[in-house]
Amino acid sequence: MNTNDCHIRFERKEEHRDVENLIREAFWNVYRPGCSEHYVIHVLREDPAFVKELDFVMEQEGRLIGQNMFMRTVIEADDGREIPVLTMGPICITPELKRKGYGKKLLDYSLEKAAALGFGAVLFEGNIGFYGHCGFDYARKFGIRYHDLPEGEDDSFFLCRELIPGYLKDVTGVYQTPQGYYVDDADVEEFDKAFPPKEKLRLPGQIF
Repeated sequence: MNTNDCHIRFERKEEHRDVENLIREAFWNVYRPGCSEHYVIHVLREDPAFVKELDFVMEQEGRLIGQNMFMRTVIEADDGREIPVLTMGPICITPELKRKGYGKKLLDYSLEKAAALGFGAVLFEGNIGFYGHCGFDYARKFGIRYHDLPEGEDDSFFLCRELIPGYLKDVTGVYQTPQGYYVDDADVEEFDKAFPPKEKLRLPGQIF
């Protein structure tokens, strides 16, 4: 697949709702009946931890087909330090173009820009089957634990990539998800009323 027919740029304020609708279409009924990711980005844009310099959309022939964004957070190290890191997402590609290389192109570009700004590492929840192709590995291999996850529980969803080689050397500790990602279901439902109606379905593979 030739992905050179698109370009990546910063998100513009006047297209916030279009981006939210793109995210809604991409995540609808994927992880749960309906989705919350379009409301999450709506909230995160106003969060102090939101990195405006890493708020990207992908465009093809004047149409939005993808987006990615980042948040600042920390690892609470076992030695008492707070290690600044990034987390990522929501990240999406419009459903009809998934698995055609656009997502990897957007991710590689985003990570390159994050590294250029001096950020040392990215940690987030994702599928190693895809993100392993973009340099991510299990966070446990870096000595980083997921907050609130009991010892011995499956942590294969928790991924990490160093942007500065050796940034997490001699660091062990607990990653903290930014509070802005935790949204109330009632708020999601109210927000979703502003979008075209869609049917919520309980499907195999959903995790919530």
